[in-house]
Amino acid sequence: MHATIQKLLEQALSAVAKDASLATLASMDPQTERTRDARHGDFTSNVAMRAAKLLGQKPRELAQRIAAAIPEADIVHKVDIAGPGFINLTLSATAYREEMARVLSARQQYGSSESAQGRRVLVEFVSANPTGPLHVGHGRHAAFGASLANILRATGHHVDTEYYVNDAGRQMDILALSVWLRYLELAGIEFEFPHNCYQGAYCKTIAQTIASQSGTALTGDPAVLSQLIADESHEPEAKLDALIGCAKSLLGPEGFAIFFGAAIEEILGDIRDDLHEFGVDYDRWYSERSLTENNLIDNAISKLRASDLLYEKDGATWFRTTDFGDDKDRVVIRENGATTYFASDIAYHKEKCERGYDLLINAFGSDHHGYIARLQAALAGFGQPIDTLEVRLVQFVVLFRGSEKVQMTTRGGNYVTLRDLREEVGNDAARFFYVSRSNDQHLDFDLELAKSASNDNPVYYVQYAHARISSTLRKLDDSGAKLPLPNAAALAPLCENEELQLMRQISRYGEVVQTASDNRAPQMIVQYLRDLAAEFHSFYNAQRIIVDDPQVRDARCLLITATQQVLANGLALLGVAAPDTM
Repeated sequence: MHATIQKLLEQALSAVAKDASLATLASMDPQTERTRDARHGDFTSNVAMRAAKLLGQKPRELAQRIAAAIPEADIVHKVDIAGPGFINLTLSATAYREEMARVLSARQQYGSSESAQGRRVLVEFVSANPTGPLHVGHGRHAAFGASLANILRATGHHVDTEYYVNDAGRQMDILALSVWLRYLELAGIEFEFPHNCYQGAYCKTIAQTIASQSGTALTGDPAVLSQLIADESHEPEAKLDALIGCAKSLLGPEGFAIFFGAAIEEILGDIRDDLHEFGVDYDRWYSERSLTENNLIDNAISKLRASDLLYEKDGATWFRTTDFGDDKDRVVIRENGATTYFASDIAYHKEKCERGYDLLINAFGSDHHGYIARLQAALAGFGQPIDTLEVRLVQFVVLFRGSEKVQMTTRGGNYVTLRDLREEVGNDAARFFYVSRSNDQHLDFDLELAKSASNDNPVYYVQYAHARISSTLRKLDDSGAKLPLPNAAALAPLCENEELQLMRQISRYGEVVQTASDNRAPQMIVQYLRDLAAEFHSFYNAQRIIVDDPQVRDARCLLITATQQVLANGLALLGVAAPDTM
């Protein structure tokens, strides 16, 4: 409907532009948009006010000329000029009925488009270090990324999703050390477990698995370890690095790899299962270790060096990221010859582009804001446009249990897991609540509200509208009546205000999906569904649906069927079920 109105106004501008003094109008965008208040029509354009400044015209007079040139069309009921020169168009009831027929014909495809024309997009999200179970913060990343991917697909993008597995580096060594220390405890070796190792019970579980397979053969010399743990001369993080070195020395590469591999396999498997149960599945799980194994880091550094984008300073190798807008240059090779995390990121994003994607979208935690400029600089260093990479920062989740906030730390093991949350409130409430606010806003997650079966609970309110429609349609089936094929004629009896308002809201769906896609904003779908459910409940409370008049009954049943379809389509984009009973 929006596209049709836009076209009519473009035709009007072209017609008025035949006056040589108004020729500029022919190249102007009418910029039509929905009105906020139905009393002002359905669509409005400020093109006359924008053009009047350029042409030295009075805006209301110019608006009247444009309005008079709008071609006659069944879709338009009337055209008004409001205020200083807004052109307001009110759609006809026929237009809405025809749109309802389109909903019922398109079904699951209603609201989708090919506007992106197959643009290839890679969405990377969650990518949490596999050092423990996912917590509630990761859940917000998962819900956002999966919903965004669905919305992009609905607007014609070819979307792949990816989880970058950080299975290399210091954090993974700390995890392997933590498991080994728990293994030593099982072997009866006494020492004070370091506070900055991973404290979660999952480390003990993994250690028990290794102990059942290997017995006590992997203890090494506990006296060396105990002495190091007792040594207070090192600051905590330095001591942790020393403990890692001790473990690698006592166990040897193969022995340490047993703890490293077991930890990765167990935790990553748990993460996969957790996300799958949450309705989030990836097209690819990308291993950080593969960057080294396939020489991608060395190749990326060599290419930057060949482009004279690297230099040596203080024994380290630096990338001139300031040449591409970063606030300072970044180290890619440390003084000890080891490559940095940034070097791995450079290689990873270079490889992403080489796979042929037009756009890379990364969902990062809000504390990764400083990474954006350096990653865009890296791509620019390889000749990619900076806007090839788009980073969406996801703010923190604050979980409330009663009136108290639940604190979360990963190494401390004191946090609420995503699985805990899902088991308590259910997948649907979690998915819906997670994307109810913009990703760049903090989210207070109210557990009690998410579990409540009341209209105050937004997901319950929306799902109840879908279930209520199913209940009504079952009554129709029980009566033996059959709905006619959906067409504008069968919907002709719909003329009550509540019916028109409901049709008006339904007709906005495709526009909302497109705007949500353009703005990477799943929360727009949430708000739309809440508004649609509200319009339906208002209609349901004001008008009987199963009435004696078969034509009115059928028209209203077709209307609620269209409502139900749009509710289901919107919920599907969010990964939320559309139940028939509640």
